[in-house]
Amino acid sequence: MKVEFYELGKVDEESLKCAVISSVYKGKWIYVREEQSETWEIPGGHREIGESIVNTAKRELFEETGAKEFNLIPVCDYSICDFYMNNSNDKSYGRLFFSEVKEIGGLPISEICEIMMFDGLPENLTYPELNSLMYKKTFHLK
Repeated sequence: MKVEFYELGKVDEESLKCAVISSVYKGKWIYVREEQSETWEIPGGHREIGESIVNTAKRELFEETGAKEFNLIPVCDYSICDFYMNNSNDKSYGRLFFSEVKEIGGLPISEICEIMMFDGLPENLTYPELNSLMYKKTFHLK
């Protein structure tokens, strides 16, 4: 897997297919776990047709954590190229956001079955390389 980061505005917004939201609640990092998984990941997901990337981030943060009140700061854009997963050298683009969550409600019905707060980066990550790089990009914002 090859990950590259870009300054905001360097990637055309229409090319951004995902939003990932590195989030903090009461001083702890929020990670989520999908129902069929035993590993943790940063909240985020795919952009829907006609949706702005900011609205994708807002929707995904709510759907995956139950966040009701939060701020949202765009940090940077990124690309992922994983030849072994998709058998090509095509890049997939997304935007990394940072959020300080002020209020969390109940977890909406979704593929996420659990959220957990951590002091730092959890050991058992779904995407260790990617999540570690994104954590490093947002650590100073906490």
